[in-house]
Amino acid sequence: MNKIRKGDMVVVICGREKGRRGTVIDVLADGRVRIEGVNMSKKHQRPNPQAGMQGGIIEREAPLHISNVQVYNPATQKGGRVGFKTLEGGRKVRVFKSNDEMVDTK
Repeated sequence: MNKIRKGDMVVVICGREKGRRGTVIDVLADGRVRIEGVNMSKKHQRPNPQAGMQGGIIEREAPLHISNVQVYNPATQKGGRVGFKTLEGGRKVRVFKSNDEMVDTK
């Protein structure tokens, strides 16, 4: 079970994008995450008429290492560390370490 998952609202805690917030698009297998609207990079794309792709300069999200982001805690209005807790029914949930509120609302 990962501490940061797809769909989480996260805050970048270091680097040139420090302080920016966004939603996780996907978590890569090598421990990096792509965040919507954060760490944008430009790629020069060659046209491919067979695939129907148009050429030009496209902007896309570059991945950041997972250690450089924290899950956004709405109660404290900043990023927070995440731990795990097992409920009475045996269900394992993520909780913020600062105030023991659950990250998972489902």
